Amino acid sequence: MEGGGNLDAAIESLLNVEKQMRLAGDVAGTRKAAIDILQLCFEARAWKTLNDQIILLSKRRGQLKQAVTAMVQQAMQYIDETPDIETRIELIKTLNSVSAGKIYVEIERARLIKKLAKIKEEQGLIAEAADLMQEVAVETFGAMAKTEKIAFILEQVRLCLDHQDYVRAQILSRKISPRVFDAADTSKEKKKPKEGDNVVEEAPADIPSVLELKRIYYELMIRYHSHTNEYLEICRSYKAIYEIPSVRENPVQWIPVLRKICWYLVLSPHDPMQSSLLNSTLEDKNLSEIPKFRLLLKQLVTMEVIQWTALWKAYKDECENEKNMLGGSLGEKATEDLRHRIIEHNILVVSKYYSRITLKRVAELLCLSVQEAEKHLSDMVVTKSLVAKIDRPMGIVCFQTAKDSNDVLNSWSMNLEKLLDLVEKSCHQIHKETMVHKTALKV
Repeated sequence: MEGGGNLDAAIESLLNVEKQMRLAGDVAGTRKAAIDILQLCFEARAWKTLNDQIILLSKRRGQLKQAVTAMVQQAMQYIDETPDIETRIELIKTLNSVSAGKIYVEIERARLIKKLAKIKEEQGLIAEAADLMQEVAVETFGAMAKTEKIAFILEQVRLCLDHQDYVRAQILSRKISPRVFDAADTSKEKKKPKEGDNVVEEAPADIPSVLELKRIYYELMIRYHSHTNEYLEICRSYKAIYEIPSVRENPVQWIPVLRKICWYLVLSPHDPMQSSLLNSTLEDKNLSEIPKFRLLLKQLVTMEVIQWTALWKAYKDECENEKNMLGGSLGEKATEDLRHRIIEHNILVVSKYYSRITLKRVAELLCLSVQEAEKHLSDMVVTKSLVAKIDRPMGIVCFQTAKDSNDVLNSWSMNLEKLLDLVEKSCHQIHKETMVHKTALKV
């Protein structure tokens, strides 16, 4: 009791000092008095009194901004010293209520909410943690370091993915432009600020570097795109991870990533971007380290029909291993999608070599039934990856594009021009040969 009385007396004395300093407009004095009060409470381990004093001091008439900022920063150092989780949560909530709506302590508030969200997550309350984090829009904080902003948004995205809120995860992820990782130029933040500029704070020591954040970002994007089986986007995310210097320098890291790039390329539907990525990956010298995958990609760019049974026999074990490595995120759908991609490739090969072909022959070449062949052809026409027409009564597939009258006239005109050029060249050659023979006869 005596200790409690001494504490109350000491606090009362310091509150009078704080009042005099505040009314006199002495910033340094007010700040020191406020910090001293908090320090006394902390040393006495009087956590309830500490919370009460923080609220009391912040609500005092005409309280200086600098004093509130100093109080919040000082009290944040005590969070890890709290004896139990309830006391910790209470202190964080007190500081949150004090800093709410005050732009000069917005960074501190963001860090407090991050701490509280982490506690909620450890307690298994993922939904509450995700809701807490979404309250803060760090992208509007001018004084926060760029890396800290990115780390905070990534934490918001991760919690949404853990909560299986994929729509909000996508919205939040769009706040980060991938170009920010490519620039990786933090020199702008370290420049001496000009007069009138916002002073950007240094990021805390526990915030990862830009390249580490890049990896975390793309790993989260892989989790998001895996939910919708967007293979090409997953492949592009792995490609970005593969380009990180620390990954490129270590074969233990880049070989599994390159294998995944190959798998997701093969699983991606045929389109210009997939084709471009396929060719650029084939040019990668590192691919020679995994020759089996080089052969797989080579088969896809070669205009030859691929036998599904032979390919599956060769790559079944690899595919099963990859599924286990991916944590089973692909499931059985990967095998089915791989088969569809091979069928699509084979149809494109057939369309290159034939202008007209019977549906029965197409089915034979693809090792499918006529109904399946027709379905796959129709799907490819609908997705505009192929131009074809099926005459069902006749059972004939035509891969030629329909030409209008202008195209027909233009092609006829060009053919006629080529023919006349050939006739002219032939006449010239005949005339030349005749002159040579005449000269030889005269001699």
